[in-house]
Amino acid sequence: MASVTKTLLHTRLCDLLGIRYPICQAGMAFVARSRLAAAVSEAGGLGVLAAAHASPAELRAEIRRVRDLTDKPFGVDILFATIRAAGSEVERHSDDVRGWTDVALDERVPVIIAGLGNPGPATAEAHRLGIKVMALCGNVKQARAHVANGVDVVIAQGHEAGGHTGRVGGLVLIPAVVEAVAPRPVIAAGGIADGRGLVAALALGADGVWLGTRFIATVEGHGHDNYKQKIVAIDDEGTVISRGSTGKTCRLIRNNFTREWEKRTGEIQPFPIQFERVGKPAAIRAREEGDVENGAAACGQSSALIHDVRPVRDVIEGMVAEAERVLERLPR
Repeated sequence: MASVTKTLLHTRLCDLLGIRYPICQAGMAFVARSRLAAAVSEAGGLGVLAAAHASPAELRAEIRRVRDLTDKPFGVDILFATIRAAGSEVERHSDDVRGWTDVALDERVPVIIAGLGNPGPATAEAHRLGIKVMALCGNVKQARAHVANGVDVVIAQGHEAGGHTGRVGGLVLIPAVVEAVAPRPVIAAGGIADGRGLVAALALGADGVWLGTRFIATVEGHGHDNYKQKIVAIDDEGTVISRGSTGKTCRLIRNNFTREWEKRTGEIQPFPIQFERVGKPAAIRAREEGDVENGAAACGQSSALIHDVRPVRDVIEGMVAEAERVLERLPR
């Protein structure tokens, strides 16, 4: 990793990943593409590509586009969800998961992130190639399983987060995970959109933050402007947890889609069947075609703190400046 100029917000995560600021962009399906990832990395954070919306060949092309746009570190987020064949007790990764993993390893991306599930043996192979591995968790049990698997960084994601999320609020989860996996670095996720959230995460013992919704509402975020503007428009009650999109608990913008599936919970299929049949076309409808009233639009509660659509660099520099002001105001 390249040397990094230290700032007031410098943490060991910056040294580990070779980034200027301890700010990481979440690997959001459909949104986290090469333009966004490169912009975040260029601005001093860790940009991340989402594998979930792409074929392995498309993911390889996206990785190479990021490298055309920046020489800074970046990551690839893979959903390591498992599937079980009918009549079998054995769970396995799908062909897509294996394909995405093979591409990320072959391209020797700087960081691989398990956005869902456990990366399993991919962790050891990544380490053999000099690749860092991070993994999301929604509870302490998952965090300990990730550490047992040897990941370099645990991302503790609170209930406030958009997309797939758990049941424990960040104010409890983050310090609990920090205690459980010490001295392993922890990144805080869920409900963070500004410099105040960054300082709060550091105060809870995290070494950095993982932001999704704030980076959707950027110029570089891939998605229809209706989606971005809806994030700006909704308030603190504008999201809801639903299984209607993927079969797993997922925080979405409250709309006709979520209200319809509140009436049809008995029809919801397990992941990934529900996602392939319902969630994927519904996500495209909202995020790419702009029908945010009838599609599935992932969004975190941090939308209540987002008031505009801005370039990535403005978001990161504004967040850092606000965090430094907060730190300077705190009593010594």
